[in-house]
Amino acid sequence: MSLSTRYGYLGPEGTFTERALRTLPEVAKRDLVPWPSIPAALDAVRRGETCAAMVPLENSVEGTVSATVDNLAVGAPLMIVREVYLPISFALLVRPGTKMHEVKTVTAHSHAQPQVRKWLAEHMPYAEWQSASSNAEGARLVQDGRYDAAIAGVFAGAKYGLEPLATDIHDVAGAATRFILVGKHGRAAPATGSDKTTLLVHLLDDRLGALLELLLEFAEFGVDLLRIESRPTGGGLGRYYFSIDCEGHVTDARVDEALKSLRRICSDVRFLGSYPRADDEIYTSPTSSSTNEQFAKADEWLARVGGQL
Repeated sequence: MSLSTRYGYLGPEGTFTERALRTLPEVAKRDLVPWPSIPAALDAVRRGETCAAMVPLENSVEGTVSATVDNLAVGAPLMIVREVYLPISFALLVRPGTKMHEVKTVTAHSHAQPQVRKWLAEHMPYAEWQSASSNAEGARLVQDGRYDAAIAGVFAGAKYGLEPLATDIHDVAGAATRFILVGKHGRAAPATGSDKTTLLVHLLDDRLGALLELLLEFAEFGVDLLRIESRPTGGGLGRYYFSIDCEGHVTDARVDEALKSLRRICSDVRFLGSYPRADDEIYTSPTSSSTNEQFAKADEWLARVGGQL
């Protein structure tokens, strides 16, 4: 099969990431390739071994998946082309015949443990926790006899010959994870009218009011911020860049103007894509002064004024 039709994902088979990828109609007849880690999945896109990769970006309980954001911040630029929101509920998977009191070790992805911490403390406070590269990898390790139980999607049980001792495990009802489909850097997908833009922004210098100045650029042009988070640059304590999601598409005049202003006051702005929102039911319309039509009228006015000079 052509490399251009291969899609990667955080594996092995049986992860929530694979489940998120399979919700996309365009992958129904494609070759899906599992990778052992988030960096491996994204680097495969950079090398051209896959056309895109699905990876987790943030969870409603545990927050940002740092391995994803930090990998997107370095190396050859990549672009987010889709996002998927997936409800998350876990099962405790064990080898057939295992009893609850026999479970001494439990494994899963590091983001899973905070989502079931209270449940584990209540039902098996004696069990030792060990992190795995993914929840499905934890299930595979249980199959191999490395651990007694795995916290994973109940659907992973059949894949690895495990059975659930408990299902619908969560500390917070309604938890969800946001996954992103990442491809090679290029032209953004066409605007849909309900879009999101993701950026990685480095301040020009660490000075009083620098972050406020950044935020004001969005406010000035009527662009709503959906998420902003600081991440260490690796260049020393106190040095950060910002991972930002804002409402709108790069071709919207208000977003276009905000990004140009950001690039003027920041040392670097990495554009990670404009793409359809998965939660478009909460889309907020721009103010009357920040619509494309209002920007176009302002441009026409300036052209007329300039012609008279």
